[in-house]
Amino acid sequence: MATSRVRELFDKGTDAFNRHDVEGFTAQMTDDVRMTAPGVGELQGKAAVSAFYQSWISAFPDAHVEIDAVQVLEDMAIEEGHFVGTHRATLHTPSGDLPATGRSVRGDYVQVIRFRGDQIASFHLVYDRMDLVEQLGLSPTAEAEQPSRMAGEQPGMQTH
Repeated sequence: MATSRVRELFDKGTDAFNRHDVEGFTAQMTDDVRMTAPGVGELQGKAAVSAFYQSWISAFPDAHVEIDAVQVLEDMAIEEGHFVGTHRATLHTPSGDLPATGRSVRGDYVQVIRFRGDQIASFHLVYDRMDLVEQLGLSPTAEAEQPSRMAGEQPGMQTH
């Protein structure tokens, strides 16, 4: 497939996600689409993959992605970007439900999307789940876990 066609299909999918058009996004997938994502494992089929994306849009009603870079190689788009949104409703996950926190998040991700013909055959999504959990206030941040420093003490300084 021509790289220009892959890029066109990629842009169409990104636009559908950002418009929260899950039906239009799902229409771009093969019936046997597969997906892997942190905490989810592998999903198979339009219904399962669509439900994954719908859960994020429902929980983050202002959800959108900002694309930093896209590389197209034959039938594949490799995407680097940020997911941005405010957690206003319950996020349903295989590990359990995360009630709304009202907090905004901005999370980096990398996604590899493979196409078959004019449809998406697979997604491989990678993002830092702990960073997201910390941004939602559901886990202490690394700074909060460090012992408090004495006034004026610099990292690496020893006091006697």
